[in-house]
Amino acid sequence: MIVGVGIDVVDIDRFTQRMEANPRLAERLFTADERGLRPESMAARFAAKEALAKALGAPVGLRWTDAWVVRDSTGRPHLRTQGTVRARADELGVAHLHVSLSHDAGIASATVIAESG
Repeated sequence: MIVGVGIDVVDIDRFTQRMEANPRLAERLFTADERGLRPESMAARFAAKEALAKALGAPVGLRWTDAWVVRDSTGRPHLRTQGTVRARADELGVAHLHVSLSHDAGIASATVIAESG
């Protein structure tokens, strides 16, 4: 059963400008592995974190670094969670998270579906 759905879009240029204007922002938003990615990939991952928060009901107190995107051997993205994000997902009975990422024409987007067991 679907527990929640979230979608988010990010203007890549605006995102990049904000990251450059505040270098410490990357530490608050991304894991160490994510911080080394190209700007469009980071923007898509930020969109995924926003979409995930929406799918979980956008509760206050989620830590951005408690969720991150990994790719499997075929390149397919998957969300990993811990801490505050995992606790919220468990509270809602979420067993599976599905994520789709895209970036084109200066826009990064992500959709997340939270599914119960």
